[in-house]
Amino acid sequence: MSEQNFDVVVIGAGPAGYVAAIRAAQLGLKTACVDMFAGKDGKAALGGTCLNVGCIPSKALLDSSRQFHNLTHSFGVHGISAKDAAIDVGTMVGRKDKIVKQFTGGIAALFKQNKVSAFFGKGRLLPNRQVEVSAADGSKQVLAASNVIIATGSVPIELPFAKFDGKHIIDNAGALDLAGVPKRLGVIGAGVIGLELGSVWKRLGSDVTIIEALPDFLSAADAEVAKIAAREFAKQGLKIELGAKLSKAEIKGNEVHLTYAAKDGDKQLVVDKLLVAVGRRAYTQGVLADGTGVNTDERGRIVVDEHCWTGAEGVWAVGDCVRGPMLAHKGSEEGVMVAELIAGKAGHINMDTIPWVIYTEPEIAWVGKTEAQCKADNIPYKTGSFPFAAIGRAVAMNEPAGFVKMIAHAETDRILGVHLVGANVSELVAECVVAMEFKGSSEDLARIVHAHPTLSEAVHEAALSVDKRAIHKGN
Repeated sequence: MSEQNFDVVVIGAGPAGYVAAIRAAQLGLKTACVDMFAGKDGKAALGGTCLNVGCIPSKALLDSSRQFHNLTHSFGVHGISAKDAAIDVGTMVGRKDKIVKQFTGGIAALFKQNKVSAFFGKGRLLPNRQVEVSAADGSKQVLAASNVIIATGSVPIELPFAKFDGKHIIDNAGALDLAGVPKRLGVIGAGVIGLELGSVWKRLGSDVTIIEALPDFLSAADAEVAKIAAREFAKQGLKIELGAKLSKAEIKGNEVHLTYAAKDGDKQLVVDKLLVAVGRRAYTQGVLADGTGVNTDERGRIVVDEHCWTGAEGVWAVGDCVRGPMLAHKGSEEGVMVAELIAGKAGHINMDTIPWVIYTEPEIAWVGKTEAQCKADNIPYKTGSFPFAAIGRAVAMNEPAGFVKMIAHAETDRILGVHLVGANVSELVAECVVAMEFKGSSEDLARIVHAHPTLSEAVHEAALSVDKRAIHKGN
């Protein structure tokens, strides 16, 4: 085996890994990045799950399906008619593939520009900060480093009684590559992946049923936001069964026969495709050789401290393979933090101001604490909210559903959390993150001038509403 030496070797080229590699290289460190992902063409593709079969391709399909749904269901109010509208799924998926190729190629170009050495194969941490790279052809080489950053990401959780076959029972990657619109689509899990991909195929004409084991819808979100979102999804015809636990999935011919326990007894459901989206688990299997000094917890996640250090000299871990939310932007910022710490600079990430977004219609976003969390932590708080139905821009866009809700400390007025559901709230939440990061109060946002007419006025009015002085609604 040949051996090469680097200042930093990153295992994994997803949003956490490739960002860590680029930042390390920017700081003058000789950097390598090891990745094993192959694209649809069988060639090495940087970007991990996010760029290849996650964030980016799903948003491409969400946008395509939204355009088609608006054409067939929403444009009439604008006086626009389209006769015999049709969707070519092959063209839609092809567009998605081109976007993926554009961005994975973009990372390769950034690696070249920043002099990051890319190695394609499975990376395995050996003792003394050595990384074994096993290529697809069976060849192996060893990279030695002063620092190793593990960023191996996560993989879908597979149910033992509903194993992926890639044809009838599929994961998120399979749901992005369907050859046509399934007449009946079953989805197990009403989380981000299930709701987003379920929405895609529902808009294109599929009869979608989502089965969720938890009794409450979107329990991680604010209860009022979850209630409004559930109402809007029901209007769209998205069927969501809560408190329902799948017990059997049998493939019979070209159908999947499901048996699940619901609140009112056992039920049967027959679908053409079944998307299993019950969550993801850290991908650490085979990543750590004996004697590395790196530990994993009961869920297979690499144990790290607040600076993403594993406790082993020069070994760090970031992204989905460690504690915290499995979000691309969280992993990226951890990657930047670790690269800067390695370079002797101050690295930082505030886990309390990480925004969450679900890209459905309407979109759902939040940052900070919910009311339930404030109550559980005995934090005195006050709230204000404002509906998009009273925002001129939202009504003009024919997207009046949803609202903005702000939670502030009852004594200091510091913003504790902001929860949004409605059009483009994935962008509106950024203002709230900035305000919270700078220790802002609801009064601060209330006194900032917001352009009119814009959707951001809902944030302004929600801030005003915290102290019962909203202008465009009753207090």
